[in-house]
Amino acid sequence: MKFIYPAVFRKNEEGRYKAFFPDLACCEAEGDTLDDAIDNANEAAYNWIYAEVMEDEMDLPAISDESDLDLLEGDIVRNIQVNIRMYDGWDE
Repeated sequence: MKFIYPAVFRKNEEGRYKAFFPDLACCEAEGDTLDDAIDNANEAAYNWIYAEVMEDEMDLPAISDESDLDLLEGDIVRNIQVNIRMYDGWDE
């Protein structure tokens, strides 16, 4: 299954990038560069979504549109795509 959620990347005072997902509670990542932060955000989103998918009652949040996000000047939004391979017998 493919999941796509927006991530907001914000540069901090130390020059590092912090990422958060407005739709995925407490799902955050950071990196020294934007590319590092994007890679780490991909991993964080995968882990968050995978844990939710494995629950008995999967409850994934709705996906926000970029125009609905409260952004600060300089924020960068990227849609992060996560692919989770389901096992045989999975009932979608």
